[in-house]
Amino acid sequence: MLTQLRIQNFKIWEDTGEIRMAPITLFFGANSSGKSSIGQFLMMLKQTVESPDRKAVFYPGGKNSAVQLGSYQEMVFHRNPENKISFEYEWAIQNSLQIKDPITSQTYVGDIISFEAVVGLGDKEKHTLVVDRLKYKLMANEKQALAVGLSHKTGAKSEYTAEAEQYNLVRKKMRAWSLKDAVRFYGFPDEVVAYYQNADFVQQLNLRHEKLFQSLFYLGPLRTKTERLYSWTGIEPESVGFTGENTIAAILAARNRKISLGNKRPAKPFEEIIALKLVEMGLIEEFKVNPISEKRQEYEVKVRTKGSKDWVDLPDVGFGISQVLPVLVQCFYAPHGSIILMEQPEIHLHPRAQSALADVMLDVINSKENGINRNIQLIIETHSEHFLRRLQWRIAEDTVQHEKISAYFADVTKTPAHLEPLRIDTFGNIQNWPDNFFGDEMGDISKQAKAAMNKRLDQIKTGL
Repeated sequence: MLTQLRIQNFKIWEDTGEIRMAPITLFFGANSSGKSSIGQFLMMLKQTVESPDRKAVFYPGGKNSAVQLGSYQEMVFHRNPENKISFEYEWAIQNSLQIKDPITSQTYVGDIISFEAVVGLGDKEKHTLVVDRLKYKLMANEKQALAVGLSHKTGAKSEYTAEAEQYNLVRKKMRAWSLKDAVRFYGFPDEVVAYYQNADFVQQLNLRHEKLFQSLFYLGPLRTKTERLYSWTGIEPESVGFTGENTIAAILAARNRKISLGNKRPAKPFEEIIALKLVEMGLIEEFKVNPISEKRQEYEVKVRTKGSKDWVDLPDVGFGISQVLPVLVQCFYAPHGSIILMEQPEIHLHPRAQSALADVMLDVINSKENGINRNIQLIIETHSEHFLRRLQWRIAEDTVQHEKISAYFADVTKTPAHLEPLRIDTFGNIQNWPDNFFGDEMGDISKQAKAAMNKRLDQIKTGL
């Protein structure tokens, strides 16, 4: 689970400032306010980690990627190639990392890993990216146990020096060759292990970093349209997909799983959990996925809507159901320890359903499987006032601790753009409510009342 994040010189953001990442982290703001850029940056890092090209510092994305960011100049702040993109984040690891120095036998233990890096153009003519520096810190009880990193040599094209704090790297007795390219934006090259007697542990840091981004899943703002028939060959998808294209396959693949919504509530079959949430949101009465026949690998999704006795196909119900179904499935389908990044999960939903969706998200972070907390983190970009208001209510009644909700407002009225943390107290109040956060509601009400009064006066004058 990510605990902190900071990004500098990326797209609209000169500096996001330190972002506190909670089990539910919300980003609000007007259109084109930069709130989507934060998720895009995380997804670019994921794409880079999963890219087969170890020398690609950043992989901005291709035709089938979650994000496509173009060239470095297109993604860097003010499109100025002289600027360098720097970033840092911390994440909690479930099983603490233990590093033993084979020379001194000293053991270093930590349950938080901090990472920071600076990336810029090396050869501006060839537009090649270079990692200026990268650094890992292993933390325990908010204190640094050790730190290790790479720094790019000034004037050298691809030579680095390894540096460590609270840990003495001992060079092997051989010619002092320089270290070459870093692996992507985060990795130590194999030469570090080859050149030092006690540097094997850096491979563990590389691996933990890769696992972090392998646990990140993304669902975009526009989900794919529904079908009348779905084919499924028994393959278990990794996720519902960027547009929810694997939603029904995920439901079928998870039929043997049981999820508990916490608070000593009994575990229920996966499909039943999905149906229950749709009912609680007031969208349907019943939901089921059935095979067409025993001989065909095709399935139909049947829904009975509120107030109706008839079962209909999924395309025959409101568009909001097709848009929220991938959201629900992804939230409960994701494996233990997942980070789920979603854009506008409330899209096309009635205000009442948007409020109920906030309760679903609380169920997600409290859910258990096989008696173990699923430990899911939700990063949500949203425009929904109803979603936020429901969370404020739940904080006030102690359904959720306010520390488990982190919210930010992207303010582009300031130069440079500013990411304002919303201070939510134990009563659910936002102590620094931004101006026109969700538009000027009171202003509209006042103007409507004034216009109505003027209209009545005009009618009186004309004798109507």
